[in-house]
Amino acid sequence: MNFLKNKTVLITGGTGSFGTAATEFLLKECNLKKLIIFSRDENKQFQMQNKFKDGKIRFFIGDIRDEDRLEMALKDVDYVIHAAALKQVPAAEYNPFECIKTNVNGAQALISASLKNKVKKVIALSTDKACNPINLYGATKLCAEKLFVNANQLSGKNNTRFGVVRYGNVISSRGSVIPYFKDLIEKGKKELPLTHWEMTRFFITLTDAVKFVLNSLKVLNGGEIFIPKMNSIFIRDLIFLVNKKAKIKITGIRPGEKIHESLCSYDESSGLYESKDYFTIYAHNMPYKKKSGKKLNKKFSYSSNSKMSLDKIKIQKLIKKIKIL
Repeated sequence: MNFLKNKTVLITGGTGSFGTAATEFLLKECNLKKLIIFSRDENKQFQMQNKFKDGKIRFFIGDIRDEDRLEMALKDVDYVIHAAALKQVPAAEYNPFECIKTNVNGAQALISASLKNKVKKVIALSTDKACNPINLYGATKLCAEKLFVNANQLSGKNNTRFGVVRYGNVISSRGSVIPYFKDLIEKGKKELPLTHWEMTRFFITLTDAVKFVLNSLKVLNGGEIFIPKMNSIFIRDLIFLVNKKAKIKITGIRPGEKIHESLCSYDESSGLYESKDYFTIYAHNMPYKKKSGKKLNKKFSYSSNSKMSLDKIKIQKLIKKIKIL
């Protein structure tokens, strides 16, 4: 990660699972000039201050919706990783105004503040739920994707570049299913809830997510959506990995929930290029001098229930690798 040497990086939502893992990696592997953690939770910032006693870290309390505060925080910043978001599907359905303010208006505020400060590159974290969304969370992340992709047309002579990383569920992150199932088991629950027997999901480790985001930031030219090649699993199989003797109770699909998720739809595949470990969706309205990877000429979709991605053994290896069970 030599491109980050002596550079200043800001992470929005930096006290979350991704931000914490990214902070650990950046401080250990990259000789940064400064790392700024931007978030609105003073208690989590206090916890991070105690965990990472490093003179290169600065903590800014602020809301992603507040453009003035962002302008102040982004002064002399080279690179931005945008991880701040409201992510819980049921909460977004119940609090739609708040979700839009954070995920859409917040994205716009960050873009404007980044342009004013002449930031070099901004990479935004997105989700498989932004692909053909049926819930508000996914719809707001799709809107955010469109904002970041098309923000490149606003850069002018500033040459600030914007891009997106889209991936699935992070194993062991806050609010994810494995810690949730483990908590139920520890509380003595005999049955574990599953909303649908055929439910599948993509999974990635925090470490792999951090590395992929940073590599995407490095190669970003502007307007790309980067998608890592991920494996998926039936959630029923995941439950049995957590507890071989578990009994499953089907509870019914929640509002806004899909049975399967997609990282790339048929409609997006016209701009899709495949590399060894990832896919790239190139924006049709951006003039690229060079496109990385092989153009996929056939109609293609990348879904969590496809034979290409379903792999219980690989997910099991990921779980063992991070020692969460």
